[in-house]
Amino acid sequence: MILFYALAVVLIASAIFTIAQKSPVYSVVGLLANFITLAALYFTLNAEFLGVIQIVVYTGAILVLFVFVIALLSSGIGPFSEGPNRLPKVLAPALVAVLAAFGFLVYGLGRAPLGVLPAHTATSTAGDVGTANVFGSVGDFGVALFTTHLLPFEVTAFVLMVAIIGVVLLAGEASPVATRGTHAPNKSKSRERESIVKAAK
Repeated sequence: MILFYALAVVLIASAIFTIAQKSPVYSVVGLLANFITLAALYFTLNAEFLGVIQIVVYTGAILVLFVFVIALLSSGIGPFSEGPNRLPKVLAPALVAVLAAFGFLVYGLGRAPLGVLPAHTATSTAGDVGTANVFGSVGDFGVALFTTHLLPFEVTAFVLMVAIIGVVLLAGEASPVATRGTHAPNKSKSRERESIVKAAK
């Protein structure tokens, strides 16, 4: 338990360090410490598959993507140019979506029977790290992900897709202005080229 509490303290401290830094480079360093600590926390809970995925996917892929984005955007030093404010345009659709989701939630809770919840039944068995089909193994993780927790998994994927679309719409550049038929030839430059050619002859 001492190791668990120590990792928990480091995890919370690295998360606060990540969001408190003004420089994105320092934030990436704090995020790296957070990912590694979280992977170590998974290992202490006998969830070795989650720990490996945490290191390979997040630390090895997503964090590298953050570093490339920072490197492309003035290395995290120069100021960023602010684009057009598109939040007022999405305020009304966002409110409609939130109210609709809240309405579905209230409707579902109203139809659910009130009372004592049924006793929780374990879906996996505890065992040593590396043993097949025990808690934290690849087989147990796959069964839980695609049977018991399939709906939250699909909802999370949908939320991430909506977030990506929202970032593209809010942070993207304005739509280019149509310029078809407006490219008139520059006669002055063509005359200069002709004079240079004649002088060369």
